[in-house]
Amino acid sequence: MRTPSVMIVGLVLCPCGLLLNLISTLTPCWRQVSGIPNKPTDLVYQQGIWELCQEFQSSRQRQCGLADDLGYFSQQPVQVAKGLMVTSLIVTVLGLVVAALGVRCWQEEPHYLLAGLSGPILFASGLMSLIPVSWYNHYLSTLPAPPNSTLDVGYSLVLGYLGSCLEIIGGFSLALSLHQCCKECRRRKAAPKRPPSSQQVPSIVSSTDFMPRSQKPAPKSFSNALDVLEGERSYRSSLPCDSDF
Repeated sequence: MRTPSVMIVGLVLCPCGLLLNLISTLTPCWRQVSGIPNKPTDLVYQQGIWELCQEFQSSRQRQCGLADDLGYFSQQPVQVAKGLMVTSLIVTVLGLVVAALGVRCWQEEPHYLLAGLSGPILFASGLMSLIPVSWYNHYLSTLPAPPNSTLDVGYSLVLGYLGSCLEIIGGFSLALSLHQCCKECRRRKAAPKRPPSSQQVPSIVSSTDFMPRSQKPAPKSFSNALDVLEGERSYRSSLPCDSDF
């Protein structure tokens, strides 16, 4: 049996979304700050949810672990992003484990119920990562930054958007397996019930078992079309125990 298309789509998109969200969570480039007064023109600050870095575009020199002098990490969008992004990664891994147990990998047929239940889990994990990414983007210009500087969206934020959308689409696709599960349940209920082999009704004893041996019909395996006693019909024995050979 071929693996259903909805399961294939879910198992392809959700791991990709997990990888993109992992990169988005760890990389320090949710926001780029450039054009800082009294600083070199090629200097760019990169701010993530865990670390602050600076990079000189001309020489590609990069330095991380900068001090948070402006109170950037204490802002609510950053704090919420830390908690929800990590929670989303954990829930995504859990959903993929449930999906792997339900989709046909080592089984002859897929387990539609498990595959369908993994859909809402992965859908929820996508929402968990989409909320902090959208919130951060909404307050991007209000977060602490050097005055008169230019603020731009970083690549980490873009990867977070893509990963969240892939998980939402993949989770929705896997959730469609619940429809097939309902169809299987209805088909089983509509199928006629048969008694188990161990509870079969015992065969009724035939009435011929109580008939005298002389009146019982000859078994079919010993029947003969030729009448071999045709010439002896007129002979009658006076002995009750006589038998014809």
